[in-house]
Amino acid sequence: MTAPFVISRVLDARRDKVWKAWTEPEHLEKWWGPKGFVVTRCKIDLRPGGIMHYCLRSPDGSDMWGRFVFREIVKPERLVWINTFSDEKGGITRHPMMQDWPREMLTRVTFDELSGKTRVTVQWTPVDTSTEIERKTFEDGRGSMQQGWTGTFEQLELYLAL
Repeated sequence: MTAPFVISRVLDARRDKVWKAWTEPEHLEKWWGPKGFVVTRCKIDLRPGGIMHYCLRSPDGSDMWGRFVFREIVKPERLVWINTFSDEKGGITRHPMMQDWPREMLTRVTFDELSGKTRVTVQWTPVDTSTEIERKTFEDGRGSMQQGWTGTFEQLELYLAL
């Protein structure tokens, strides 16, 4: 079993506000994704079995689609989903720049209340069906995951400060 990638950030916002930023398209569109990326489309069916389907436009203008299939929703404490890259129609695809990246990732996000602030913790783990090559690519990619999630949290912080 591969150890999860874990990253956490304490945000200067109440938990209900942070929860809405993670679960409502009109909020996600303003901050989701690595620094420099922009959400161009986002639809959410927030229920177990429901799907979030989105498109990120990279700084070079190319589009990257993704999708979540929600497994668990405990408002305002926890979201759990299977994360995949996607095509425009919602089908599962490979990572556009790393073909050996795990096809499916289990994502667990927790929201802990801290006296008016919120600690968000993200855990990412390749699903059990990942190949040995995919798990190695995941292990080798921890630095880029750290960079990507750090930029995502920075965008969220800026959005919440508005």
